[in-house]
Amino acid sequence: MERASCLLLLLLPLVLVSATTPEPCELDDEDFRCVCNFSEPHPDWSEAFQCVSAVEVEIRVGGLSLEPFLTRVDPDADPRQYADTIKALRVRRLTVGAAQVPAQLLVGALRVLAYSRLQELTLEDLEITGTMPPLPLEATGLALSSLRLHNVSWATGRSWLAELQQWLKPGLKVLSIAQAHSPAFSCEQVRAFPALTSLDLSDNPGLGERGLIAALCPHKFPALQNLALRNTGMETPTGVCAALAAAGVQPHSLDLSHNSLRATANPSAPRCMWSSALNSLNLSFAGLEQVPKGLPAKLRVLDLSCNRLNRRPRPDELPQVDNLALDGNPFLVPGTALPQEGSMNSGVVPACARSTLSVGVSGTLVLLQGARGFA
Repeated sequence: MERASCLLLLLLPLVLVSATTPEPCELDDEDFRCVCNFSEPHPDWSEAFQCVSAVEVEIRVGGLSLEPFLTRVDPDADPRQYADTIKALRVRRLTVGAAQVPAQLLVGALRVLAYSRLQELTLEDLEITGTMPPLPLEATGLALSSLRLHNVSWATGRSWLAELQQWLKPGLKVLSIAQAHSPAFSCEQVRAFPALTSLDLSDNPGLGERGLIAALCPHKFPALQNLALRNTGMETPTGVCAALAAAGVQPHSLDLSHNSLRATANPSAPRCMWSSALNSLNLSFAGLEQVPKGLPAKLRVLDLSCNRLNRRPRPDELPQVDNLALDGNPFLVPGTALPQEGSMNSGVVPACARSTLSVGVSGTLVLLQGARGFA
């Protein structure tokens, strides 16, 4: 009994260290979601092996550079020899964030992922260094349905989308580009996105209406149905209408919320005819004190909630609309004064203020090791 007590005393420090030192990777009980946060200066990358059974994988690297992975690159390696193993992975949604990634390593990862069943890829807070090599003749593209890029910088400037696009199959349906360092693309290099139905350019406050024309490369989004432009520096619905017409884009749903919109356009601006395809328009959280001029003649949904309307709009100020949202405007809240100039949220019901704050500025190691060998 005494020997057992001594053994427990010897093991106690190890137990305490294990309890106080968080593991970099956590896999839920259902083996569905796995999250890795490699924040240590010299992380143990092998911890990510526990994520190989997960469907959703999130890997964050604490701003570290992944360049050391390039030290063992085999330029002649062929990922097809590992195709069956890669396809056996359950991962369908992958998020990689907070890292400095050499373009050669990113390309290697994309080559490996092309043999997986990955459907959704999210890249957040990444710095891509170097130029991306061209797609090899024998390589196959990545068959994603959704690609989300948030605060990703590219060393190649405006050509980054065209370089990334060559590594993707043409079936991409959802593309989100937020806080882009270069929201304008080299349109002459970008190929069409024939299957893309949803494009989100939100949280690019420097985009503006002129930049929107450059970002919406003309006739590159023939199937586009949903366009989100929250917090993108848009000024008037009429100006957005002109930009969409110039790009040949005819969305069914348009989100202009969280922009400081003016109710009237520049008098010298030409009148713009909205596409008849547009049936849903979101103008919430736009600081509007009156219904903007130049709206589409007919809409299924018009969202004017959480603005600064001090009275109910008259019928002649509105388009023909089936569903009109006016919640959160001062005229609906007894005792709420008209907001002061320069205030987007004062005078609006608390729920709107909370929603504004919540919006803000609107697998695994196997893949990393594979990228090393196939870059």
